[in-house]
Amino acid sequence: MKEPDSLHGRAEEPKASSEAVEFLASVSPRKVDQCLFVDSLVTVSDSGRELGEFCVSIQKASYQDEPCYLVHANSHGTIDNIPCGTSIVAYVSKSLETLEQNHHEYMKMQGHTLDRKVNIVRQDDHLVVNRVITEKEEKKKQTFTFPLHSLRGFVSEASNLLIQRILARQKKIPDKMTFLSFTADTQLSASTYTELGTKKQMVGKEVVDVFGIERTISCGEDITETWHCYFLQDGHLSSRVQIGSAVMMNLLQLPSTVSEDKDQKPVFEKKPLIWEEDMELHSKFLDRKEELKADHSSYVRHHPELKTLLADFLQFLLLRKPQDVFSFARDFFAPFDTRRPPDSSFKTSRTMIVPKVLGDK
Repeated sequence: MKEPDSLHGRAEEPKASSEAVEFLASVSPRKVDQCLFVDSLVTVSDSGRELGEFCVSIQKASYQDEPCYLVHANSHGTIDNIPCGTSIVAYVSKSLETLEQNHHEYMKMQGHTLDRKVNIVRQDDHLVVNRVITEKEEKKKQTFTFPLHSLRGFVSEASNLLIQRILARQKKIPDKMTFLSFTADTQLSASTYTELGTKKQMVGKEVVDVFGIERTISCGEDITETWHCYFLQDGHLSSRVQIGSAVMMNLLQLPSTVSEDKDQKPVFEKKPLIWEEDMELHSKFLDRKEELKADHSSYVRHHPELKTLLADFLQFLLLRKPQDVFSFARDFFAPFDTRRPPDSSFKTSRTMIVPKVLGDK
């Protein structure tokens, strides 16, 4: 693995505030467990026209046999008649540390597609970042490594979604809440959270109180990106907008009360099988069949990421409609294979410019 090149070097590296580090240390699993639900919003233009959808789900999972949380965020739509979207699939530990995150953005313009994939994964005492940017037929790859000791107070896009739900439920943000985050071009920067207070918002036919959080990422000298997010009392997202953008995300209907999901095994109705020969073999066949069913069901329950990964793959497959499905599948999944040696043939790449549909880059 190589160290970050000069593109990521700075005279003064940003640091997280002590208040932010203390907040991360104070978050208990109980607080996080209260934030395990699905948000579903509609992306609308400033004129009120629906442009797309935005969904975030957080649930319990496991990563390399370690209990953690699976965060899946997906945004897709059409802006100025250009299909675009963003998806995040990540594993976040109980202490809100990012174990692995896959971030995919695309924008399909007439004649060619801009596509960016960023994979970050913890390996030993480093955080490894693999970035693949495809424009037309040109593909550029970069790999960066960051020592974990330099990332104290780091917050990924996935862990940011969890942190905002926790802050919204407690309806109070400590002063000087500054974390570390990556910008769109993988620069390590300061990410500050500020309380916006409460206001009234119309959701469906009801007027409700919502609590606001401002998140600002410093992208350079006098350059910042800012998002305003408002939440219901239980932590559900009610609206989200990037300052300066002509689109925003709104909740159209109040969600139902969050209830605890019970892990129940599916019940399969057994149909009688009539074998007139070798009843002992028939009995062994049935025993083995039930054993395999239980084993497969258990695996799927403990790996809910299967459905999210397949859903994202099918979405991009149907969007592009390639002639060679096998080659498309190979290219889609290959950049996230952490077993491959880092490709250092490209030392710099231009950040792909895509509409900030999901936000928080």
